[in-house]
Amino acid sequence: MSSEHTVVIGAGVAGLLTAAVMGAAGRPVVVLEQDQNRGGPVPRGGVPQGRQPHVLLHRGLCVIEELLPGLRAQLVAAGGVPLDTGDLAWLGEHGWAPFGTPAYELVSATRPLVEHLIRRRVAELPGVELRGNARVRGLSRIDTAPGGSWLVDCFDAPPVRAGLVVDASGRSSRLPDWLARWGIEEPATTVVDAGFGYAGRVYAAPPDHLGRVAGIVMLPVPGASTGGVALPVEDGRWLVAAVGAGNHRPPRDPAGFDAFLTRLRDPALADFTRSARALGDITVHRRTHNVRRHYDRLPHWPDGLLAVGDALCAFNPVYGQGITVAATQALLLRQTLAAGARPGWERRLMHRLHRAAALPWAIATGEDLRHTGDKPASGVDALFGRWSGEVDRLAVHGNLRAQRALDRVYHLVGSPADLLHPALLAAAVRGRLLGLPAPVPRPPLTTPP
Repeated sequence: MSSEHTVVIGAGVAGLLTAAVMGAAGRPVVVLEQDQNRGGPVPRGGVPQGRQPHVLLHRGLCVIEELLPGLRAQLVAAGGVPLDTGDLAWLGEHGWAPFGTPAYELVSATRPLVEHLIRRRVAELPGVELRGNARVRGLSRIDTAPGGSWLVDCFDAPPVRAGLVVDASGRSSRLPDWLARWGIEEPATTVVDAGFGYAGRVYAAPPDHLGRVAGIVMLPVPGASTGGVALPVEDGRWLVAAVGAGNHRPPRDPAGFDAFLTRLRDPALADFTRSARALGDITVHRRTHNVRRHYDRLPHWPDGLLAVGDALCAFNPVYGQGITVAATQALLLRQTLAAGARPGWERRLMHRLHRAAALPWAIATGEDLRHTGDKPASGVDALFGRWSGEVDRLAVHGNLRAQRALDRVYHLVGSPADLLHPALLAAAVRGRLLGLPAPVPRPPLTTPP
């Protein structure tokens, strides 16, 4: 790799963690961000879903802690709320998940706080420079020979020369257009859009507002494509979001928002909002399609170029996978640099980055296809989807092995093979022959008057 600067386009979580890896490796890096750095944990225009609830999956929390040791403690010190996923009231397709048994740790916080703390840690690394108000216009090669340089052109800032360019600009990435200018065909792109929309509002309530219950998750399911979440965050606040697909997307006005919650499958979220104090306006987000750019299929990939995060593969935010995938990709970059960057390493790494997104993509698109009525990409996917539903049915009837297998896959700490354990296969057969035990009871959801 050239000893010149690395330029990262985009200062979201994917861009910041990429810069953290490069800075820790002693490589000078410039991060170009179109927004102005306001210095505190405030929503950014470049993250339109930043005001909605976010879940930092357990795998993501562990990887970020590995990349930036001590960040978890800083997140908690800044007000992030530690919780166990076993203490969430989780309503899935077949009923309530088992409640009150230890599972995986989360630290619940707003997206702006998570980004702010990561940004602050990255900015402290030697050789890392964060440049705000730097909107990228285009990208060109100075030297097409192996190891040649790039020139990153900006609208309102001087161009930046780079030996490595990392596109972390998110869903709105213009890299396919830039590739076309160099005579490289645009990548095949897969889009899955179930038409989900979100409406979120902040409420004031203490973290123990629901008693033993740490938060509420009500999944939209086929036939009832509405749901919502309520999660505690910093400063004695809760983020509540309503979710719906197609004609059932939640409205922006307060009366409509409240009415939407009362029509959900369970009154838990409506009861919560009636017992808490609303703060501020309702915010909406509609850009929720899954999009995957198949750069790994291109016959030629330029040296000195990478794409990470949503610029490579973006997910429906309802599944909370984006930050975790970005963190996992940054870890793969660190491993590649530690092993020594041999010629063609960028292309090989791009294949690994794609593989890191494969399981989350299958989860997100598999669920969304169930709402659109479209068939999965293959018969194997369809068969596995039906089996996942069977495992979920076992879980809501009290099978903790089934619930933990689902948890491992959802939090990206396991593989789909966890769902094929012989004990689960045997339990499913027994259930078909002898019937399943009674469903687990509704979690002890209580709210003050």
